Amino acid sequence: MSGVFTHRLRVRYSECDQQGVVFNGQYLFFYDVAVTELWRDRVGPYQEMIDRGFDLVVGEARVRFVEGARFDELLDIEMPVHHLGTTSMIIKPVFRVDDRLIADGEVRHVFVDPTTLKKKPMPPDIREALASSAV
Repeated sequence: MSGVFTHRLRVRYSECDQQGVVFNGQYLFFYDVAVTELWRDRVGPYQEMIDRGFDLVVGEARVRFVEGARFDELLDIEMPVHHLGTTSMIIKPVFRVDDRLIADGEVRHVFVDPTTLKKKPMPPDIREALASSAV
């Protein structure tokens, strides 16, 4: 499978604030769902990676808000892998409703040992699997 992975979700009422738009903090939750689905699609079950002695932690996250998504809209989250380093990767998510840009950003993940949480080099097979989503 190649190309940028996109995950679609429907905005639920409970995710909206008093202004009737998605509360800003929800976008990182939406991102977390999308990265889990990216992993499932391109790499495989997340637990298998943990069983092999690798995990991911977020080292940095930034979200730029452009327009608010609203209740019951379909939100597409594009997940382009922007950078694959030795121990880290950067994904630059783009959130859209139809052609409307809702938000975008950048999230840096670091590969770690699940027990010690010390950095580890990215496994070659994971690098290869994610390269298909790279831009």
